[in-house]
Amino acid sequence: MQPEFWQHRWRTAQIGFHQATVDRRLEAYWPLLNLPSESRVFVPLCGKSLDLLWLRDRGHRVIGIELSPLAVEGFCMEHGVPATRRSHGGFDVFEADRLTLIRGDFFKLTPALFGAVSAVYDRASLIAFTPVQRSAYVEHLTALTRPGTQTLLITVEYPQTLMNGPPFAVPRGDIDLLYADHHSIELLGQEDILERESRYKARGLTELREVCYRLTRL
Repeated sequence: MQPEFWQHRWRTAQIGFHQATVDRRLEAYWPLLNLPSESRVFVPLCGKSLDLLWLRDRGHRVIGIELSPLAVEGFCMEHGVPATRRSHGGFDVFEADRLTLIRGDFFKLTPALFGAVSAVYDRASLIAFTPVQRSAYVEHLTALTRPGTQTLLITVEYPQTLMNGPPFAVPRGDIDLLYADHHSIELLGQEDILERESRYKARGLTELREVCYRLTRL
């Protein structure tokens, strides 16, 4: 997906990927990472997710990056976040108490601008990229992290021939190809969610699983 695709989705309010509640897999699996409360946590392609506030409420210092200014500004307005805005390194940076939202292109983010983090929360980022784009995404994210960084990764699995993404199906074999060279991979859980996701049934799916992993940077 090209940047204009996502900009258009936000401009036209085609944001079915946005969840109106905190993600239940985040609530269930995040404690397994056993992070100190003051840990810095990175959320790529964060949109205006409520998960950002949930992570901050756990005491973490949360850094999100998002392409759409509508998403970032909407998040601050809808949740009463009193963020200050500045320009830095070609990005718009919105800063509030223990929360930093970076508006710009993920692929232009550098380690110097980004800083060190202890964990990554990826609910809607990997599955937003087409199969040919995934390796570039994972390579760049790996370059932004350091050994020991943990990732809570949430993916979906379904027959890709039955539906065009996003979200794109990411089978376990692809996870191994993308991450095994520089991460340990632990399957945390998987669940059939098709009955709860009628919109995907309407798009032709006959099966849909959500799969959660813990990745640890080597």
